[in-house]
Amino acid sequence: MEFKSLEITAEELAALDPSSYLLIDLRDEDAYEHGKIPGAIRLDPEEISEGDFSMFAEAAASSKKVILYCKYGIISEDLALLLRDKGYEAYHIAQGYGRWALEEIKREAANEEKREQVEKSLTKKFRKDLFSRFTKAIVRYKLVEEGDKIAVCISGGKDSMLMAKLFQELKRHDKFPFELVFLCMDPGYNEENRRIIENNAKLLDIPITFFDTEIFDAVYNIEKSPCYLCARMRRGYLYSKAKELGCNKIALGHHYDDVIETVLMGMLYSGQFQAMMPKLHSTNFEGMELIRPLYLVREDDIKRWRDYNNLHFIQCACKFTDTCTTCREDGNTGSKRVETKNLIAMLKETNPQVEKNIFRTTENVVINKVLGYKRNGVRYSFLDYYEDV
Repeated sequence: MEFKSLEITAEELAALDPSSYLLIDLRDEDAYEHGKIPGAIRLDPEEISEGDFSMFAEAAASSKKVILYCKYGIISEDLALLLRDKGYEAYHIAQGYGRWALEEIKREAANEEKREQVEKSLTKKFRKDLFSRFTKAIVRYKLVEEGDKIAVCISGGKDSMLMAKLFQELKRHDKFPFELVFLCMDPGYNEENRRIIENNAKLLDIPITFFDTEIFDAVYNIEKSPCYLCARMRRGYLYSKAKELGCNKIALGHHYDDVIETVLMGMLYSGQFQAMMPKLHSTNFEGMELIRPLYLVREDDIKRWRDYNNLHFIQCACKFTDTCTTCREDGNTGSKRVETKNLIAMLKETNPQVEKNIFRTTENVVINKVLGYKRNGVRYSFLDYYEDV
């Protein structure tokens, strides 16, 4: 297939024989791990800019096209032009990964077989790692009770979409009566992110209830901890809307890896030990509770489910960054979370049990072996009970 333009559309890429091109992802590692076009190899754009073309030698020798993509199609266009100047047959995907993902989802949204495949994978291939761990957390921490009306909060990412499908599966078992509302707040998504969420919901048969806010605009000019403020505001809006709809609980998609990373981040960067709890009573919305049903589910298993079913989700809804990893409730920067994730991976090389051990520390705190602790805002010291032996 010949192309007159520097650009290749998602449809044109789908029509190509994968053996006829070398596909290069120019986004950062976190975005690449979150989701990529099948067959893509990640490459730092600076390596190309600085004149390292070794990656493309084999492609040139076998007359393969070089196809680049980034977030928006801006960096990839510049580098495709550079490669053409060096004699390579280079192209870039118009409007980047987001546009490709949207077109891919749209093609599959009416595919009943795909939907059935996704649902079957939860009860068959991934039952032990996903559904069983989901139900284990619900039972162990008493997250769902008879008569509950739960707002399942959808951000558009892999975690919340999986959580929605697991809740649907739990509902099918009909062990006891409870209600679900699949709630998605639009804090000011760009149009493409909104459409990706809508099309994924259609593909996965999740009846999402959208409501609009202007949170992104409200925090745009905030210089200090805008992501922390954004997260707090989003939480408040979710509680408020859920209560308006008659819900008594909101469910968030934090998973096992979020839990252990938060524990370690608190120790390393904040000088405190505290866990991300499986459930919390709201302090501002009486009668409301927050639950985390993915508490025992590993992120790698979520990724395996996503990739097995060839699903594509947004990484972050923020219209200013779009691949932001900072929108977490703890307010720490994305770089700190990535540092912590990398630290855990490094420790795991010599201690395969390190993740389990970090998690177990939250259940095995020995009070008479700590210097101090806080309870309900009151600070206590080991000296308060030192003589009580």
